[in-house]
This record gives sequence, C-alpha cells and structure tokens, in this order.
Amino acid sequence: MGPLPASKNRGAFLSIVLNTARLENRIAVITGSAAGMGEGIARLFAIEGGTVVVSDKDKVNGAAVAASIEKEGGRAIFQRADVRVEAECRALIARAVEIYGRIDVLVNNAAINPRGSIENTTAETWDEVFATNVRSAFFCMREAVAHMKQQRRGSIINIGSVNAYIGEPKLMAYSASKGALMTLTKNTASYLSQYRIRVNQINPGWTLTPNEHRVKTEEGKGEGWVDQAIRTRPFGRLLFPRDIALAALYFASDESACITGSVLDLEQYPVGAPPNW
Repeated sequence: MGPLPASKNRGAFLSIVLNTARLENRIAVITGSAAGMGEGIARLFAIEGGTVVVSDKDKVNGAAVAASIEKEGGRAIFQRADVRVEAECRALIARAVEIYGRIDVLVNNAAINPRGSIENTTAETWDEVFATNVRSAFFCMREAVAHMKQQRRGSIINIGSVNAYIGEPKLMAYSASKGALMTLTKNTASYLSQYRIRVNQINPGWTLTPNEHRVKTEEGKGEGWVDQAIRTRPFGRLLFPRDIALAALYFASDESACITGSVLDLEQYPVGAPPNW
C-alpha cells in the first residue's frame, strides 16, 4: 500500500481508529436483550455512547436491563416484543422511530435452541424455532429498512451460530435455522448495499450465558460442567457475552463502514477443522 494521503485525511483515518465513543448519537434496537449475549451487546453499545432500545418478551428482566443501563449513565428504554409476531416487530421498530426519529442499528439476537435430532423433532418445534430464529429477523429487518433507506445508512447485525454449517445432531432445527439466517443475511446484504445499508452476521461458538448454564444443569451435567468444558477449549475458557458484544460493536460502528455480507465465526478453532491441541 502506498503512503497515506494528505495530513487532513490521515487525521480522519486515525480518528476512526482511536475513537472511544463509537456509537455516539446512534439509535440501536436489540432483540432478545433481557439476558445473555443480547444484554451484553446492549450494555456495551450504551458504554460506547449509543442509545439502546432493549427488547425481549421477558418484560421483567428486559426492563431491569434498561433501568440498569440508565442508572449507570447510559441511555436506554425497554420495549416488550414477541418477535415471532409480525405486528409486534412492526410496533418495536415504530416505537424506536417515534421516540428517537430514526434507527441506525438493528441487532437480531432473539433465538431458541431446543434439543432434538432428525428423528425426534416435532413439526411444532421446527416451526417454533424458525419463527423465533429466522422469521423474526426477516420481520425486523423489513421494518427497519423502510427507515434506514431514507437515511441512506444503517447497520443490521444478525446473531447466528457456528452450528449454521453442520451443527450438533441434537440441535437439528436450531442448526438449520442458523444456516437459513446466514443465507438471509447475505441475500439481504446484496440487495441493500445500493442504499448503503450494511448487513452482517456473527456466528458465536460455545458461549457461557445464563441460558447455557441452565440447559447444562438440566441435562444433568452438574454445577461443575464449566470446569470440565474449559478443558476442551484451546484458549482455556468458553466465550463470554462480551466477546460477541465486541464483534457486534465493530459491525455497528464506522470501523466496518464498507463491510457488508460478512459472516464472522467466533470460534476457538477453524470451523470444520478437527481441534488440534
């Protein structure tokens, strides 16, 4: 690469790299943000200067997250939404625009991951998983895009999973839904680039969240399952919600201003390769 342009442009380049309030004056809507990854994203976005619309069907915990962000000096409101329902997705985006006048960032994080293989997954479970994990993202993106087009800018971040590629046999419907979401991300990114709206996806690996802890203990793994799990991880720990939040911050900010249609695999080894340690 040749030398950087004139000093004025070099300063602009450095200002992006060194900026510590990367979401100042940005309005971000985050689904499934009453706990876990979504909560981590909401809290980091607020720390970085963003105004956050915390959304979840869990009214008690969702409102508590928004109140906690406000108490810590951030800006947040809570809007309850069951994103399986088209009308509630429409109301969620409309509420954000009604209060703040626009929407700059949408994070589709809401998801469920019931256990089941090809042999014992019911049609009802399949439909519920796809309604929560895929259709909700479609609804929310479609509503947000109508406003982002007028602004000629916006960032949409879909939270997938490394299970999108093959997935665990006992997570058949979940894995299929995350694969579908990945295709939806790339297809939508291709179309929306003409409006300077970016669409990217984060595929987390094994992440320690309250829900993951609950599931593992219910499966009889015992309270010490985390200690056993980290012995199988090359970097000596599971991912934390903050790891996903930092990746989401990158896609939400101007640091990824020209990046769209990308899928970031957050895993401790190349997805598809056998662990080598």
